[in-house]
Formats: sequence, C-alpha cells, structure tokens
Amino acid sequence: MAESSYYQPMLTPAPLKLINEHGRLQQGLFDGSVTDFNLPAFHLHSVLDKPASRLTQHFGYKQFQFVCVGGPDWLLAVAIADVRYVCSGFAYLYQQGKPVREFALLAPLGVGCLTSDSPQQGRASMGKGAKHWQIHNAASGWTLTLRAPGLQAELQLDFAGQKPLALAAPTGYNGWTYTEKNNALRVSGSLRLDGQSLDLSAARGGIDFSAGFMRRETSWRWSSINTLLDGVPFGLNLAAGVNETGLCENALWYDGNIQHLSPARFEFDRGQATPWRISTLCGEVDLTFEADFCRQEKLQLGLLASNFRQYAGFYHGTLRLRDGRVLQLQHCLGLAEDHYAKW
Repeated sequence: MAESSYYQPMLTPAPLKLINEHGRLQQGLFDGSVTDFNLPAFHLHSVLDKPASRLTQHFGYKQFQFVCVGGPDWLLAVAIADVRYVCSGFAYLYQQGKPVREFALLAPLGVGCLTSDSPQQGRASMGKGAKHWQIHNAASGWTLTLRAPGLQAELQLDFAGQKPLALAAPTGYNGWTYTEKNNALRVSGSLRLDGQSLDLSAARGGIDFSAGFMRRETSWRWSSINTLLDGVPFGLNLAAGVNETGLCENALWYDGNIQHLSPARFEFDRGQATPWRISTLCGEVDLTFEADFCRQEKLQLGLLASNFRQYAGFYHGTLRLRDGRVLQLQHCLGLAEDHYAKW
C-alpha cells in the first residue's frame, strides 16, 4: 500500500481552554493534551434549547480514568468512574495460568470519591485504608497508587514527550466528550503481590481520561495494547461507538511516535467471549483477539444500567506503519471491551 493511501487526519492545535469564553466546545483531533477544561463556562441546554438547571448540569457530567500496566504474561488494570449518581472503581491483576486477583469499590452519589477536571493536573481517588486507589495526573505522566488485600502498587507512567491521542467532539444533540489516551508508556516503581515483587523491566503502560456530557444511553467497543515488540515500545488504542461525528479515537504508538488510524470495526458474537476480529477502514489493522479472562458486571440500579465486559487475552495479526513496514503480533497480551451504559 502506498504511503499516500494511509489515513492522515488533519490535527488541530490543542486549545488553551476546552470551553472558550463564549461557552462553546473547541472540537477537533488535537496535536496535544488540553490542560484546562474551563467547565464553569459551559452551560448545558435541553434538546429544546432551554437552559438546564444546575442540578441537571451537575448530574449530566461524567468522567472516568483508567490505567493499565502489563508485562509479557501479566496485566494490571485500575479504573475510577464518576457518573454522579454513583462513583465506582475496579482493579484486577491478571497473570496467565494463575487465579485473577479482583477488587471493586462503590460510592453512592460519589461520597468519598474525588476526580480531577484535567488529564494533566489533579488526582482521582476513592476508597481508604486497606482498599484505596489513586491516580495523580501531571504533565510529565501519571502516578498510580493502589492498596488492596495482597496487592500493592506505586507506579509511575512517564509520557517522556510522547504525543497523546486527544480529541473533543459533539455527543448526541447537546453534549460533548473529550478523550485522551497515551499507550506504550515507560513504567517505573513497584508492584507487589502477596509480598513478592513483579518484574517491571519489560512493562509498559497506558492511560485513559474521558469526560463530558455523554449520551444518556451509550455503548462502545474498545481495544488496547501496551507492550514491547522485539524490544521496541508498541501501543494500540481502537474504539467504536463513542465518537461518531467524523472523529475517531484510533491510534498506534511505535518507538515513541504516534500514528493516527482510520475508523475501526469490531466483529464478535456477544454471546461468546471469543474470537474477535478487529480491523480498520483503510486496512492498517487486521487482528484477532482470544480472551482468557473476563471482568464483567450487569447492573440495574434505578436510573442506571450497565452491561460491562472487559477481557484480558491475546492478539494475533498485522499492523501497517506509514513507512510501509508491517508489525506482526503473535500472542500479544492486551485488553478488549464491550460496554453498554445508561447513565
């Protein structure tokens, strides 16, 4: 395939403020992170153009932060989600061929839960004592602190100047979503299971910051990889179902450089865990995914509902770089997700 046929979207300079002085969203696929959301300047309206009440605006804003760190045969995933009515978190450590350590937290109305309004400053945290996790956001990288029975982590994910995938797009009729991802990040610190340290020498990590006034009912499919390919850092983020206004949050990172990817297609049977087929419109990605573990929950809590499945498993297939090189994935550990939410 010729270089000119690859997907090459136009990037917009990252704005100083996501919401401008007129209360409007600065939308686009950005060339860097947006530090200041300027949320107080945004005023939500109903679909009939009536100003929303402060209460409606408060409960309309959602946010989640996610960190994944993995080695060749293990993977740690930690999430904090604030959907206003409730704040929830989960953490698990997957090790191939071993029992999975899994933990969850729930905070009605967000009591005891803290989230930041910026992917580059502040922190998100929930829980306390022996069951507590915190994500500290900074311009240089993120720090994850995790305390759970038998599992402790103090991990730093270093951006090291690597460009993130960052975009803001309208959502539904009157909302918007901002998302920022950065994969294949260098990891340092410590991760201990039952007092034994896991080897971080070949570990790589990824971050996910997503926030905004999302659809009342939404769903997405998602794929994520953080690894080393023959010693070279490689990361992948693919999603479908969230941003459907001409922008897509698809990219790969290889040796510190980001390559934006065309829209993704996920083919799988929801009644069965695997296999998945994942490809992109312009042919850069052609992968299969075989799940080995599933973290799932089905909730119906009054106004809220969730049908969530996040899989840890192995990818096989090919990815094409802009310079024509083909990357081969063989038994490459990563994540896949299928999620419906009513919030």
